[in-house]
Amino acid sequence: MTAVPAPPSRPAVSRSAWMVAVRRFRRHRLAMFFLIVILLLVVMALLAPLISPYDPTLQDLGDLYAPPSGAHPFGKDDLGRDILSRIIWGSRIDLLVGFSVAALSILLGTVLGMLAGFFGGRLDYLISRFTELMLSLPTLPLLLVISGLLAASDAPAILAFKTAAGANATVIILVVVLSLFGWMGTARLVRGESLKLRQLEYMDAARGLGARNPRLLVRHLLPNLLPVIIVQATLDVGGAILTEGALSFLGFGIAPPVSTWGNMLSNAQDVVQQYPWIPFFPGLMILITVLAFNFLGDGLRDALDPRSKL
Repeated sequence: MTAVPAPPSRPAVSRSAWMVAVRRFRRHRLAMFFLIVILLLVVMALLAPLISPYDPTLQDLGDLYAPPSGAHPFGKDDLGRDILSRIIWGSRIDLLVGFSVAALSILLGTVLGMLAGFFGGRLDYLISRFTELMLSLPTLPLLLVISGLLAASDAPAILAFKTAAGANATVIILVVVLSLFGWMGTARLVRGESLKLRQLEYMDAARGLGARNPRLLVRHLLPNLLPVIIVQATLDVGGAILTEGALSFLGFGIAPPVSTWGNMLSNAQDVVQQYPWIPFFPGLMILITVLAFNFLGDGLRDALDPRSKL
């Protein structure tokens, strides 16, 4: 009996860890939904001049506190400004603050965490103690004090900066202040991962081949830290937007005429009972945005964690 030749074996398809993570993330339906929400928010912010139905600064003093209608779906505020238009333009500032604070915090925390975890010893001790000191400080009261001092300061350098930056001065000040108080969580996460990764065989092999510390940090350590950094970045964006909203609501954040969801809430706090739609819509936008980034971070964490059962 003649043996039937076996069909030629097909070569194994090589898939990178990132492609596997993408496929796992796509199975996380809640994270995918909120990723679409975030993309829509970004598009809304970028196209604000085109899709905004009215000028967000246009006042109609003869029609104050108008309720939602066909012409003004979200109603009008205390100065007769269209709330929908202010929310659309406010998304630009809120997302700008969120992404900027997250980028600066991640950069600072990653650098300090990598240095502490990779080199260890006295450098690790100094960075770790400084990180713990920053974590022990009451963040919100300090943010209120520093933001208030910088906003009211008449120092020549601060005045020159405010003159040059114009209406964006408070935005830049808030981004810098939030970044200086937002890097500690990233630093601790990156330090912990660096302590584990520096002891693995591939690091020893790279050292044996003559790789020096800068190359070890950039080419071998940093790529393996990216999953942790990416997840932390998404959480930092939502946290920064929420903190900006709280500071602006308390009157220490971004001041008018720049529209943000936080200062829209601040302007409406005295009329919330008579005209509840005025604070409802900006508050809803903050809630949706923060939830979107948190669920996105949750989905990324599950997708990038090989131990997850996603």
